[in-house]
Amino acid sequence: MQPRSRKLPRDPVHHPVFARFYARLSVTADLKGGVAAYREELLAGLSGRVIEIGAGNGLNFAHHPGAVSEVVALEPERSLRQIAVRAGLLAEVPVDVVPGAAEALPVKSEAFDAAVASLVLCTVRNLPKALAEIMRVLRPGGELRFFEHGLAPGRALAAAQRTADRTVWPLLFGGCHTARDPLAAIEAAGFETGTYRRLRIPEKGLQFPSSPCVLGVARKPFTPD
Repeated sequence: MQPRSRKLPRDPVHHPVFARFYARLSVTADLKGGVAAYREELLAGLSGRVIEIGAGNGLNFAHHPGAVSEVVALEPERSLRQIAVRAGLLAEVPVDVVPGAAEALPVKSEAFDAAVASLVLCTVRNLPKALAEIMRVLRPGGELRFFEHGLAPGRALAAAQRTADRTVWPLLFGGCHTARDPLAAIEAAGFETGTYRRLRIPEKGLQFPSSPCVLGVARKPFTPD
C-alpha cells in the first residue's frame, strides 16, 4: 500500500503572483530608486537580537550592522520566504527565516532588543493586533524601527489612496493598504515615538498611492517598578 502524500499546510498569506512581481520590483527599487539607502538608515545602530516582521525577499539582511547578534525574520508568504532564506545565508549576521503571521508572532515575550517593520504594516490584516504583538516581544526600552507607506498629507492624493484601497490596490499588491497611518497606529499601540521623517518614493516625478512614506524609530516604554 502506497503511503499517502502529505499536503503542505496553507500559509496564512498566499500571494504567489505578487510575490514574483515584488521580488523583481523591490530589487529594482533598491538599485535605481534609492530604497537601499533608506534601508541602511532604518537599521543603522541596531544591536543585539532583532526580529523583522514581514522580511519579504530579505533585502534588509545585508544592511544589519555587525553589532546585531541575531535576526529572526518572519515572512508568511512561502515564495518570498524561500528567497529570504537564500539572502539570509549571504548576510554577515546570523539570520533565521521563519513562517508566521504578524498577529501571532511565534516567539517569547520580551525576547528582542529591536523590531523592524519595513513596508509591511500596510499589508497586515489586523494592524493593532500586530503592533500589540511587536510590543509583547520587545524588551522594555526596545526599539521599533519602521519604514512604511503612509497616508498622504495632500487631500487629493489621500483621496486617491482611499479609493485605491477600496478597489483594486489590495488585490494587485498583496493586500497593501496605502491610506493607513502607521505613525498614528504605532502611537496608539503605546509606543513612544522618537525621531522620524516623511519622504516620498520616488523622490521626483509621478506620485503613486504608495509614494508617501515615513521612516523612524519608536520605543517600548519601561515598565514602572
